[in-house]
Amino acid sequence: VQLQAFGGGLVQAGDSLRLSCAASGPTFSVYLMGWFRQAPGKEREFVGSITWTGGKARYVDSMKGRFTISRDNARNTVYLQMNSLKPEDTAVYYCAARRIGREVYEYWGQGTLVTVSS
Repeated sequence: VQLQAFGGGLVQAGDSLRLSCAASGPTFSVYLMGWFRQAPGKEREFVGSITWTGGKARYVDSMKGRFTISRDNARNTVYLQMNSLKPEDTAVYYCAARRIGREVYEYWGQGTLVTVSS
């Protein structure tokens, strides 16, 4: 499974941004799609995930209400809608895929940089 994340950029605090993650290859094997982020000087953190077929999403508590994950199976694409962005949301955002029966995310996109200015 190959993943390509895109849609990052420079925005101002309070703006919205939607990231996309396009999947290709044997996507039939995917169970879960996740979004992660890594801010400068910090460890990578989990943002949220969505089941590939059922569309059930879950989020880190701190991002509930501002971030929404959705997917379009026809386009093999997962989205991360981010609203009311804050400077602390500045990070490289990654999408990842976990296959059925696996406990870890095996496939990762290249990351897309989101910079939120104050």
